[in-house]
Amino acid sequence: MNLAIEIPEAVSAPLRSRWKDVPRRVLEAVGAEAYRSGALTAFQVGELLGHDSRWETEEFLKRVQAYLHYTEADLERDLAALRATRAG
Repeated sequence: MNLAIEIPEAVSAPLRSRWKDVPRRVLEAVGAEAYRSGALTAFQVGELLGHDSRWETEEFLKRVQAYLHYTEADLERDLAALRATRAG
């Protein structure tokens, strides 16, 4: 998909003065928010951003503070599954 957005000059000028590559920063913002909201997986974020490895994507997500939504209930469920596998 190609997407074009219009940013008013009064807003784009300060962005260009601080960010070397505004389109890249916008794409990264989309990837981070999509991950936070659950719309994309980490793998999909890596594809979106053209990362060469899972680790590059993990570093990006950490840098933008887009952490995995993993609750205590998720941990308990995973531990129960692990215990069941080990017992079987």
